Amino acid sequence: MIKANNFLKVYQTGKIAVTALKGVTFHITAGSFVAIMGPSGSGKSTLMNILGCLDTPTEGQYILDDLDVSHMGENDLAKIRNLKIGFVFQTFNLLPRISCLRNVELPMIYAGIAEKERKNRAFEALEKVGLANWAAHRPTEISGGQRQRVAIARALVNNPAIIMADEPTGNLDTHSGEEVMAIFQELNQQGVTIVLVTHEPEIAQHTQRILKFRDGHLTEDHPVKEQILARDILDGLLVAEEGLI
Repeated sequence: MIKANNFLKVYQTGKIAVTALKGVTFHITAGSFVAIMGPSGSGKSTLMNILGCLDTPTEGQYILDDLDVSHMGENDLAKIRNLKIGFVFQTFNLLPRISCLRNVELPMIYAGIAEKERKNRAFEALEKVGLANWAAHRPTEISGGQRQRVAIARALVNNPAIIMADEPTGNLDTHSGEEVMAIFQELNQQGVTIVLVTHEPEIAQHTQRILKFRDGHLTEDHPVKEQILARDILDGLLVAEEGLI
């Protein structure tokens, strides 16, 4: 699904060259659930921009779903993003003045899909994340956890090859964060490939594999030995809440 071969990324600021990625190589197979971790300045944001086709490597090769996107122009990258990648951000990036259903429709509008099909697919995506009953509500009328679930539905509607999630639980309480991770785990069980950036070790333990970066280098690449199952955590929280009633 993803082949990152010897990524080098250099940013030029005036006369100063900053190397953000230094010979990074790894592969991610289809159906994987991978966490990317690292301190500020480690290169993980630069990496996600390249993996999400928002940027290209200065040197090296990027193969996404059997397509070499290493040095494509902006117009071609935009097409790849819309067809093959679903994005989920920490800040949700929803339009506050339109309904949740309309927010989920947006990627399909850009893809030129007819209105009736857009609405049907958007509603089905909201059903997948348990928000079909909230389709007519605006993002300002729902909770933070629900907003993130709308954002996940939006990421799903074009049936992307991969979902890129950048700190998707960063603005959420524990319960809402576990609900989001439960959805990701269920999607992954259905075969969706997910790459998630997080600074929280416990969130990374919900995935299957962790890549750690420091100073532009990939320093660790290991499987998760004991994956945390979000549904188990949610069941435990429910029992605790019932015990307090």
